[in-house]
Amino acid sequence: MKVKSILFYLAGTLLVTAVSCQQSGMKNIKLENALDSTSYAIGLQMGETIKDNLQDIPGGTEMNMDILTSAFAAAAKGGETKFDRAAADQIIRDYFQKQAENEAQSNLEEGNAFLENNGKRDGVATTESGLQYEIIKEGNGPKPAATDKVKVNYQGTLIDGTVFDSSIERGEPVTFPVNGVIRGWVEALQLMPVGSKWKLYIPSELAYGERGSGSTIGPNTTLIFEVELLEIVPE
Repeated sequence: MKVKSILFYLAGTLLVTAVSCQQSGMKNIKLENALDSTSYAIGLQMGETIKDNLQDIPGGTEMNMDILTSAFAAAAKGGETKFDRAAADQIIRDYFQKQAENEAQSNLEEGNAFLENNGKRDGVATTESGLQYEIIKEGNGPKPAATDKVKVNYQGTLIDGTVFDSSIERGEPVTFPVNGVIRGWVEALQLMPVGSKWKLYIPSELAYGERGSGSTIGPNTTLIFEVELLEIVPE
């Protein structure tokens, strides 16, 4: 995550938590005109957005809100602070970089342990790249090439079972170029005859690697997909 984005989220959090210091007053607040109501509505939306964003930042939900609020109040009033803006930027950058590194390492170790055990199960094959697959249903159609387009149904989960994407839930198969997806899919699709349904166990280096994807797929995350290859789409 970019440092500027982190600073933006934290700035919003500081604003919201500073307002929340007036606990007793907020409970009895009166909205006497349109400006009051709009002010409250903006604060409400901001608070909900910041709460969601903090959950996406490694270590974001562990912030000490009392210290955070105190620093905000001091800076907003032009009072004395523990360090200047440049030092604050560096502290924030270092902290979240370390949190991201810890998360990446934890995900990598957890994923490797899962794949090691999973590869020992009957019916699970492991390719030279480290991709693992399990044949649920074997089709008898042709196998696509890297330059083909295919239509598939799929569901993607984390190793703890969390569903992060599913064409099945959306009720509509998807069509895409074989070479336009993550490496684990590119390899697996070229091994699958049309009509097959496989379960793929994809190491992070064959998926989204250290960068992750979105708020659900963290860095170095091992992914599981159930993939049904419906057809090779004619040009």
